[in-house]
Amino acid sequence: QVQLVESGGGLVQTGGSLRLSCAASGRAFKFTIMGWFRQAPGKERDFVAVISSSGSSTIYGDSVKGRFTISRDNAKNTVYLQMNSLKPEDTAVYYCAVGRTLSSRRDDFDSWGQGTQVTVSS
Repeated sequence: QVQLVESGGGLVQTGGSLRLSCAASGRAFKFTIMGWFRQAPGKERDFVAVISSSGSSTIYGDSVKGRFTISRDNAKNTVYLQMNSLKPEDTAVYYCAVGRTLSSRRDDFDSWGQGTQVTVSS
């Protein structure tokens, strides 16, 4: 089973940027679909972005399109989420996960990381 560790979260002002990283164990990383989700207090875990194993295909949630970019480095077993033009409503715990298909559905993902907190101040 793939082990995932997120990092890069923190406190940032509105309009700022952060880059999250998700380091994965295992040699099978280059064959896996990877996704990012987020969960704000009292809310469900929502889809943010997903990337194919090669990195050639991506899907974004409507609320982050044009601001966030998902990418991966298979040589480093790492997937990234570059977050620009951050807003207070982006405040959440961000999780990476392994996907069984290129999908935005939470049920299509498993092997979740422990999450990293992102807080955007107004």
